[in-house]
Amino acid sequence: MITMLLAAGKGERLRPLTESVPKALVDVAGRSLIERHLDRLPKGSTVVINLGWLGLQIAERVGSGEKYGHTVVYSDEGENILETGGGIQRALPFLGDRPFLIVNADVLTDMLLPPDDVDLGDAQVHLVLVPKPEFRSEADFGLKDGRVTNDDRRYTYSGVAIYNPRFFAACKPGRFSVVPLLREAAEQGLVSGSLYTGYWSDVGTPERLEQANAREARA
Repeated sequence: MITMLLAAGKGERLRPLTESVPKALVDVAGRSLIERHLDRLPKGSTVVINLGWLGLQIAERVGSGEKYGHTVVYSDEGENILETGGGIQRALPFLGDRPFLIVNADVLTDMLLPPDDVDLGDAQVHLVLVPKPEFRSEADFGLKDGRVTNDDRRYTYSGVAIYNPRFFAACKPGRFSVVPLLREAAEQGLVSGSLYTGYWSDVGTPERLEQANAREARA
């Protein structure tokens, strides 16, 4: 399964650190976030990384992917960062015609990548959800009988998903978020989901970065 690591964002809430370092290269206990994901993927994976803010630094660090045991290709968005939906849509030529894995490069987790035993069946996308963390004021989705819902929202999207490329068939190139598409598909019963209850964090603020460093130091 091809994997795409979403790494184009600016990481505004981690400023001033991310004024000179892309968020995906922020270190946790001496290892960058994006390299932690590369370490966790099965050896021999094909990995697509989208580039935006300070993206050249990521390309210089990761290179061809050979040192991680992977083949890495880049979807360079330049200064026109396309958000989640637009970034994935632009990278579709690299992602093939079979379901592919999406991972937000700025999350820290010990979940298995790709998630085990996921069969899309008649769904167009599978979302891995986590219990709503305390730092989130609202949850994203509900989950009932293996289907993601817009009702009874208790869970947060983990940033890990498997998409059928047909999910983006009607999308036009440009800057757009994937969230409205997910909500519409959930209304149609086309989004399956699973709940992960192990370690997960969105390393999005200096406080959460400090917590992540402390946890890894204890590990």
